[in-house]
Amino acid sequence: MCMEIEWELGRLLEVKSLSLSTAESCTGGGIAALVTSVPGSSRYFKGGIIAYSNEVKENLLHVQSATLKHFGAVSRETVYEMAKGVMEIMQTDCAIATSGVAGPGGGTKEKPVGTIWIAVAYKNDFSYLKQEEDCGRGANVQRAIENALCMLKKMLK
Repeated sequence: MCMEIEWELGRLLEVKSLSLSTAESCTGGGIAALVTSVPGSSRYFKGGIIAYSNEVKENLLHVQSATLKHFGAVSRETVYEMAKGVMEIMQTDCAIATSGVAGPGGGTKEKPVGTIWIAVAYKNDFSYLKQEEDCGRGANVQRAIENALCMLKKMLK
């Protein structure tokens, strides 16, 4: 786990004069909240969209209905389109997107509780992570938040 990742990532974004936006489903704005807990984060954080429903994913983030129908909301393809969409909407250099089954209910055989997809983007480069371990709702979400920030920090270094 990265220590004080929100501070390290913020410094990196500021030094490189980069901007960030988020598109969050299962993390419910937790990534944006942590990023904006750093004083001065308005210099690099433009905003976020909490897209908990598929309608918001489609109507605001421009996730294709065919993507949701074929792959589901909890998929690499969906978080890719979420990240791409929020970068375009917010006009940012970087984006983070999350979608998953935080629990305790809602899981299926194909996508059990604890399955969370994360996409991070820096311009045209994308990186993905699929979390699969169920550690309880709070821990699943917190781990996704930390993983997402660490992934972006690693991508920018």
